[in-house]
Amino acid sequence: MPPTRRKMLRARLLAWYDRARRALPWRTPQDAQGAPDAYRIWLSEIMLQQTTVAAVGPYYAAFLKRFPTVQALAAAPREEVLSAWAGLGYYSRARNLHAAAQLLAEAFPTDEAGWRALPGVGPYTAAAIAAIAYGQPTNVVDGNVERVMSRLFAVEAPLPSAKPQLRDLAQTLVAKDRPGDWAQALMDLGATICTPTSPRCELCPWTDDCAARRSGDPASFPRKTPKPERPRRFGVAFRVEQGGRLWLVRRPDKGLLGGMLALPSTPWRDERWSKEQALEHAPLKADWRNVGSVRHVFTHFALTLDVLGARGAPEGDGEWGGVDALPTVFKKAALLTPPPARAPRSRRA
Repeated sequence: MPPTRRKMLRARLLAWYDRARRALPWRTPQDAQGAPDAYRIWLSEIMLQQTTVAAVGPYYAAFLKRFPTVQALAAAPREEVLSAWAGLGYYSRARNLHAAAQLLAEAFPTDEAGWRALPGVGPYTAAAIAAIAYGQPTNVVDGNVERVMSRLFAVEAPLPSAKPQLRDLAQTLVAKDRPGDWAQALMDLGATICTPTSPRCELCPWTDDCAARRSGDPASFPRKTPKPERPRRFGVAFRVEQGGRLWLVRRPDKGLLGGMLALPSTPWRDERWSKEQALEHAPLKADWRNVGSVRHVFTHFALTLDVLGARGAPEGDGEWGGVDALPTVFKKAALLTPPPARAPRSRRA
C-alpha cells in the first residue's frame, strides 16, 4: 500500500474515532499510574468472545463488583466464578479465566506472546490486550475487522478461506502511533457503521475509499461459503422440585457446560428419547409428568430438551438450589410452564 494512502486511511479513521467512540465501561478505568487497567481489559476481552457488547455490560459490572482485582478472582472457588458467569454462555471461558487468574495474580505479561500463553487467550485477544493495555502495535483482527477489510478492499475470496488475506491487509495499516485507539477504532467501525447488514456507508470515514461501496453492493461482502445445516441433538431433563427448590447436579469438568450446576439429564444424542428409555437415567423413581420441551442453539448443534417433572428426594450426589446459578439451557427447562390439564369431556346421556 502506498504510504500516502496508508497515512490518509489512518488519519480519517482515528479522527472519526475521536468524535464517535463508544463509551464502554472497560475503556476509561485506569490504574494508579494512569495507565489502562490490564485486568479490566483482559476480563472484558474474555467476556466479549462470541458475545455482544450489550449482553456483556451487566455481567462485567457485576463480575467486577464481586472480583475487583485479579487476586480476588484467583482466590475465589471455581464454583463461585462459574456461578457469577451463569447465563453468559461458552462456559469454558469462565474455567479458563479462573485458571489464568492463578497465573496473573503474581504478575501480568506485558507483550502479546506472554498473553498468548495463558489459558483461554487466543491470537486476537492477546493482540487486543497488548495494543490497548500496553500500547504495542499489534495486528488486532476479529470478525468486525475482517468485515471492514473485506469491504475496504472488496476481497472476493469467501470466508473462512479469506482469513489469512484479510489479516495481511489489516497488517498493512498497523503503525506505532496510537495502537490501542487504532484497534478500538476498527472494532467500533465494524460494530456501529460497517455492520453485517445495512452498513451505514454515508457515516463511514472510509466511504470514499471503500471498494465494496463502489461495487454498489457493500453488504454482499465478505463473501461466504454456505454453512452446512446445524445438526440436531436430543435429551431429557429431570425437574425435581421440593419446597420451591430444584435438585441440581454438577456436570463433569470436561465437555459442554463443564463444571456447571444443571438439572439431571440423559446424555444428548442424535435421536429423541422415549420416556421409557429416559427414565433409566432419572434421579429417582417417581410419577414423572411431561412438562414440555425447550430448544437451545449451541455453536455446533441445536438441542431439543424434553422436560419431565416430579417431586421427591433423590439419592446420590447433588444439592437443592435455585434457578439463578443454572446455564441458560437448563434455566429454560427449570422455568418451563407445564401445559394446563385438559378438562374431562362431558358425556351425553
